[in-house]
Amino acid sequence: MAESAADVLPIRSGDDIVRVRQQVRIRAVAAGFSLVDQTKLVTAASELARNTLDHGGGGRVRIESVDLGGRRGVRLTFEDEGPGIPDIARALQDGFTTGTGLGLGLGGAKRLTNEFSIDSAPGKGTRIVIARWKSV
Repeated sequence: MAESAADVLPIRSGDDIVRVRQQVRIRAVAAGFSLVDQTKLVTAASELARNTLDHGGGGRVRIESVDLGGRRGVRLTFEDEGPGIPDIARALQDGFTTGTGLGLGLGGAKRLTNEFSIDSAPGKGTRIVIARWKSV
């Protein structure tokens, strides 16, 4: 598996979310994603960056370009040291929210990506890894 250098960006403010979106789009374009696939990945990244800020108290994202067996993609790893998610299955359900949003963030991000994993527990923070692969 060949990977290019990763960018690690802080997520501490709304401006950081904008930067995450911009860098993810740059990586998606470089991977040859269609406009639709770029939009799906950027939307998922935006949702997860917002969750990292609002629910995790801030954190970081690692953005990587990945080439795996001839497939090109972009992998994003969001991490925070926030309160964690006590019930991941419930948090992934559409309509579930601990804030004022529509409750589509985690489930929506999962639907917009080809790979999605989440590791979280109360008091342990949250780590979410997503990947989207170039459509052929």
